[in-house]
Order: sequence, then C-alpha cells, then structure tokens
Amino acid sequence: MRLAYTAFLVREYDEAIEWFVTALDWALLEDTDLGGGKRWVRVGARDGGELLLARATSPDQNAAVGKAAGGRVAFFVHTRDFDRDYARMLAAGVTFAETPRTEAYGRVVVFADLYGNRWDLIESRDNAVPDNGEI
Repeated sequence: MRLAYTAFLVREYDEAIEWFVTALDWALLEDTDLGGGKRWVRVGARDGGELLLARATSPDQNAAVGKAAGGRVAFFVHTRDFDRDYARMLAAGVTFAETPRTEAYGRVVVFADLYGNRWDLIESRDNAVPDNGEI
C-alpha cells in the first residue's frame, strides 16, 4: 500500500491552481471536469508529491478551508535549493511567518498558503529531497 493523494480543501479550483503554480512553482497535473461543477484537479511538486484539490461545497467544509491542522504546520515541502525557492516564493508574494532558521535537520521556514494553512519549506542538512520510501 501507499498513500496516493491528499485532499486539499479549496474555495475555488482556479484560484488554488494559480497559487500552487505561481507561488510554489508546482505543475497542474490533471484538471478533469466531472460535471455538476465538480472537477478532479491534481497539482504536484516537480520532485514528486501531489495534492488533490477538493472544492468546499457545504458550510462545514467552507469553515474548514485553511484549517488543515488547526493552526499547526500541516504540510512539509523539501527543496534542494532553499535560497532559490525562498527568493522565488518571496517574489511571488508568499506570506512567511518567520525568517529562515537553521535546525539540526537543516534550514526551514514556515509559510502560509492562500487560505492560511501553515507549511514548512525545508532543505535537509544532507541536501537530499526524500523520495517516497524515506519519509
């Protein structure tokens, strides 16, 4: 077994696609119309990993947008070039909660996505991006 997708709650598909493509330099992997306003939308990092964008359709779901981990960091993205990605994200208008810091495992900075979910951008000390079997 392996985890195939993680659902990521969004208000609107297109605004979320734009944010992931612009802010994180991710790719739009799939955008299939399912009818009735539903779409199967996958975005993913160029080194692997992806999210399935799920549009909120009920009051409870709308209230949960941006609260993936109740205010804690919910998502972790690894990079091989922290300075490049941090600078690009700053230029794209990404909101950072702090300045980059060095920890025992490497360099890290917390940022927020377009809905307020918290993420870590991490360059591990050994500068390796973990693949599917290493996390």
